Amino acid sequence: MNPKSPEARKIIGNPFEGLLITNAEMLDKIEARSSCLSCGKSRMYFCYTCFLPVSQLVGHIPMCKLPIKVDIIKHKREIDGKSTAAHAAVLSPGEVQVYTYPDIPEYRIDDGRTVLLYPGTEAISVRQLFCSKKSTETYCQKVLSQLPPGYNVGTLMTRTFDKDDYQDIYHVTKLPIDRVILIDSTWNQSRGIFADERLKKIPKIVLQQRASQFWRHQKGSPRWYLSTIEALHQLLLELHLCAWGRSESYKSNLVLSYPIHEPHENDTTCIPYKGQYDNLLFFFKFMYEKLHSLYSHENLLAYKRPMT
Repeated sequence: MNPKSPEARKIIGNPFEGLLITNAEMLDKIEARSSCLSCGKSRMYFCYTCFLPVSQLVGHIPMCKLPIKVDIIKHKREIDGKSTAAHAAVLSPGEVQVYTYPDIPEYRIDDGRTVLLYPGTEAISVRQLFCSKKSTETYCQKVLSQLPPGYNVGTLMTRTFDKDDYQDIYHVTKLPIDRVILIDSTWNQSRGIFADERLKKIPKIVLQQRASQFWRHQKGSPRWYLSTIEALHQLLLELHLCAWGRSESYKSNLVLSYPIHEPHENDTTCIPYKGQYDNLLFFFKFMYEKLHSLYSHENLLAYKRPMT
């Protein structure tokens, strides 16, 4: 998506319009911190160390079942309370694991079922996961000819597709990956983690462009640098939409470029997207709106970052 297009501007102006996110009024009822049920530390809504909701919210927040396993590798200097990685671990405890680098698993790389979300020189798009990997053009090859002077391809977290790239629905019976690895850190910190030999050989994927709504400012980064929870949500959107398309009734601006699922011979396994993973943004939306009730959007540095 062109960041200056009317579609992109509409998403920026109405970031959660059309998303099926559970009403967070129960969070407004929390007026004071309470002790984590596991570690005993004082927390407001959830413990970002143990990834548990506070006692008042147990059984009252929406759990979000994911179709793949998610490993989030957190830089040791990343501030737990400011990271959105905890959102995923609290809302999807059965699928999400958080590790602090250098404590990470040894990954199997020979079957291609595990991928690393990172814009490395060999990264491919999510859509290309559904195609023959050997014959597809890599992210590096796609952008090298457009590379501005003085830039390295590994620093460009952008991906632009032609309109026709959105039109195929693959009607698969199984997603092409079982696990995704995300690096939770600033852009500069992520380079050191990416250089780890345990990660370098893992196939890499890159996402479509999407303007971040994260309120945490990173100097020198454009609006297309997503927070961890936004990146996970975008990845799952792209996987699901490529696999099974979207429901005609689902109208989020984030998916309007993707085709609507039509009757197909694999209808018994096709599950069109109708907001299945939107609740990953449950805490994110609540905190965004809470912050914007206190501060003007125009005055927050994070939203003054360039679009390109």
